[in-house]
Amino acid sequence: MKPADEIPGIDRLKIGFILARSFTLSAFALFVDTLRLASDESDKSGRVRADWQVLASTRNLVTSSCGVQVAPTSDFVDPSQFNYIVVVGGLLNCEYPVDIPTIGYLKNAAAKRVPLIGICTGTFILAEAGLMKHHRTCVSWLHFQAFRQRFPDHEVRADRLFNLDRSRGSCAGGSSAADMAASIVRRHISRDAERNALEVLQIEKARSAIDIQPRRPPFIDCQDPRLKAALIIMENHVENTISIAKVAGLIGLSRRQLERLFRDKTALSPANAYKRVRLERAKQLLMQTRAPMIEIAIEVGFENASHFARLFHKTFGQPPSKYRSAGSS
Repeated sequence: MKPADEIPGIDRLKIGFILARSFTLSAFALFVDTLRLASDESDKSGRVRADWQVLASTRNLVTSSCGVQVAPTSDFVDPSQFNYIVVVGGLLNCEYPVDIPTIGYLKNAAAKRVPLIGICTGTFILAEAGLMKHHRTCVSWLHFQAFRQRFPDHEVRADRLFNLDRSRGSCAGGSSAADMAASIVRRHISRDAERNALEVLQIEKARSAIDIQPRRPPFIDCQDPRLKAALIIMENHVENTISIAKVAGLIGLSRRQLERLFRDKTALSPANAYKRVRLERAKQLLMQTRAPMIEIAIEVGFENASHFARLFHKTFGQPPSKYRSAGSS
């Protein structure tokens, strides 16, 4: 098959990738392989309906978090030639994930109205550059607290797999990178191209932007995605507690519907489930830190240590001090 630029009437989907230092290799590989397989028939890998470049300010190899290195394929060319610029992040403890020229390039792309997408912790890079304000950001539940602490004025949620509007996108990372790429392929190329990519990747069906991140609740074995989403939201708000009505609204239910869901699936009220989530977090803090009881109580949303200790004892059969000493012995 001829390249798309040699076939009249076909415009290739073009994506530029920016890889952060210590980027997540799996997220990048799944995204770009979805493009590769959607671009041509079967697994021929021709750049027929899609094209991609790894962009960088230098041609130095970029090392992923697992140690595998990737070579940039292009300098910083005019960003308006791309449909999207995708920033693939990785380890948060990397002090300078991208250099100053890269930040400038991203700001230039935003000024030219090129949609920007953050994959994994690539959203942190975009937010740090001031490019995620007024946009809903989707992050992994693992990174929710870090994002909220670093960017308290940004709207963020950690129950959905990805979010994509006209000018910004964000993705939790991991396998959800393939889901986001599939949605872009479906939008810009075709459903047939998406189907070809997913079949070769051995993915039965792409998940949508409203699907819930995989996360096993700490004390409830449940399969209902609405219940999982509610518990993830509760886990992400153990200190600054959130109302049950707001939890319900975030997953598209009324408070009464959420209460009925919890009662039917768990025999708990949402309020009691929320208390249990906070107490489970307290158990982790008791084992992982030497913080005083009052600090732990406040961190998990209780006003005083005595109330926290009574509930902990009632729930787990022993006071928090005994639980800590038994774990350290």
